[in-house]
Amino acid sequence: MPEKIFDAAFAEAPIDVEAFADLVAIVRQLRRDCPWDREQTHESVKHLLIEETYEVVEAIDNGDLDGLQVELGDVLLHVIFHAAIAEGVGRFRFRDVVDALTDKLVRRHPHVFGDVVVNGVGDVLSNWESIKTTESGKRKSVLQGVPAELPALLRAYRIQDKVASVGFDFPSASDAWDKVVEEIEEYREASESTDSEAREAEFGDLLFALVNYARLTGINPEDALRRTNTKFQRRFKQVEDALATEERTPRDSSLEEMDRLWEAAKLSERDLDSNRAEGAAD
Repeated sequence: MPEKIFDAAFAEAPIDVEAFADLVAIVRQLRRDCPWDREQTHESVKHLLIEETYEVVEAIDNGDLDGLQVELGDVLLHVIFHAAIAEGVGRFRFRDVVDALTDKLVRRHPHVFGDVVVNGVGDVLSNWESIKTTESGKRKSVLQGVPAELPALLRAYRIQDKVASVGFDFPSASDAWDKVVEEIEEYREASESTDSEAREAEFGDLLFALVNYARLTGINPEDALRRTNTKFQRRFKQVEDALATEERTPRDSSLEEMDRLWEAAKLSERDLDSNRAEGAAD
């Protein structure tokens, strides 16, 4: 490992190596002495890693730095735990994970740790994808590294981002919007058909086109939809709370009543946002 990596890392933020070693030792002991931990496999706990990752995202979305600290620790626990499982069957050690990551970071940043010259972020991303594709001859396609398990919107975004890095992209956001309009019309025609597969296919094409437009306008569609989901859930809860004060529920209320309460919730949020903006300006 290049000496300057150690120099830079420790100068900016010294790492408590002993604390980290203690954490690894604790996980190894849990794996050895706790009946539950001892029985787990990569398969049995993989869903927990996904859940913890989304809790990290939630903490970031909420601006909850205390929560982020906790959730990052939970993700780190799962990284070490998976390494302990592999270590127990003689597959690889935690040190192997660290060494592989270190080597990869150095190898994929030749403009930082080598003599490659780049002219902005675009060159960095292009070099990154090129290096990934050629590494050990393992990647035969720029799309090979996009996990099939990603949420569909995020996967579409990553697929488009990957192919864009090798030049397969719309010339502009305006061109991407023209594609959205085209797909809207195709879906409109398909929606009048009795062919459910055709309707689904055209709807998928429309979503894919919208993701492309979002990407080219600097929007991550997964983040955008997640925030909209959260906003909808928050406003509908206000509708439920307002009805609850009258000892009613949405089921025994009319759509007109709920629409009125929904608009009131929207107005309340706008007033709150306006007051926050005025407070920040003061």
